[in-house]
Amino acid sequence: MSLCKFSIGWKKTMAAAYKGEVWQSDLGMVAKVRPCLVLTDPPTDDELVLATVCHHTTALRSNRWEISIPKPFLKEGAFHLRQINTVSTVKLMRKLGELTSDEWDRFYDRFLERFSG
Repeated sequence: MSLCKFSIGWKKTMAAAYKGEVWQSDLGMVAKVRPCLVLTDPPTDDELVLATVCHHTTALRSNRWEISIPKPFLKEGAFHLRQINTVSTVKLMRKLGELTSDEWDRFYDRFLERFSG
């Protein structure tokens, strides 16, 4: 965290979350706190302070929309391409790690497949 440039010393800004990073995220009462893959870069000053994320789940159903990317900071499970939503960046609690460029490419190919006609 760093001090906001317009701060009088008491207000702090959150660290920025970047595409390809995995953050522990508070998704509300029903969805709980869980790891999420960030799909968007930090917003600019003229944008809403939001991030689009893909949930990581350990309740696997072995369907085509689950993509398993084993990482030491994640429990066994998968990112679920039907569990994508946009959250306020204050819901991103702490960075757990990030995907390699090869892992991101593999995820993104499946993401495009999910949303193509």
